[in-house]
Amino acid sequence: MSSAATTKKPVLYYAPRSPPCRAVLLTAAALGLELDLRTVNVKAGEHMTPEFLLLNPQHTIPVLDDNGTVVSDSHVICSYLADKYAGPDVALYPKDAAQRRLIDARLYYDCGHLFPRVRFIVEPVIYFGVTQIPEDRISYMQKAYDGLEQCLSQGTYLAGDKLTIADLCSVATVSTAAAFAPIDAEKYPKLTQWLSRMQALPYYKTNNQEGLELLVNLVKGLLSQRQN
Repeated sequence: MSSAATTKKPVLYYAPRSPPCRAVLLTAAALGLELDLRTVNVKAGEHMTPEFLLLNPQHTIPVLDDNGTVVSDSHVICSYLADKYAGPDVALYPKDAAQRRLIDARLYYDCGHLFPRVRFIVEPVIYFGVTQIPEDRISYMQKAYDGLEQCLSQGTYLAGDKLTIADLCSVATVSTAAAFAPIDAEKYPKLTQWLSRMQALPYYKTNNQEGLELLVNLVKGLLSQRQN
């Protein structure tokens, strides 16, 4: 029996609401790759079980198990999937070293600046019972939009004129941020256009919008309950 006959779909341990998980879903969809989705309930502590800690001792999601190759962190997972599954006509993560450095810089901006600010907005509501989102956290999130606007002054997408994993990772974060820290279209016209361009992708709704709405409804619902 050939190895291809025994190969299973890559397993993704994820939560639909999570922006990093949605980034992986978007990347897989862009590659035409079907994943075996396994939901992890973080609030119930499923990420702290001995079985999950064997997969990822940092106990974060998403985690990918591709037939024994285990990869954690959404950005690393997306680059792994693009490296392994992209066809010759798909340039989500090009082999050219200079292009990769540019894409990597955008990915680091997402994980170092964008996503932490989103977490500081939504996680205190979900896990710590806060009753409102402080204005300074909203303003701090909005300050990060300028870096994206400047990147988009150099091309249609964040790393040039072609869609890459930098866009797919960042849009999962930015779309979440925008629900709580609105993007000023006059101040950030290129970012506004980019977000509309990403929302028009044929796989965007299923792989990002639906999970985004779950998260936004959860957070806003909790805030409403606590303020009444």
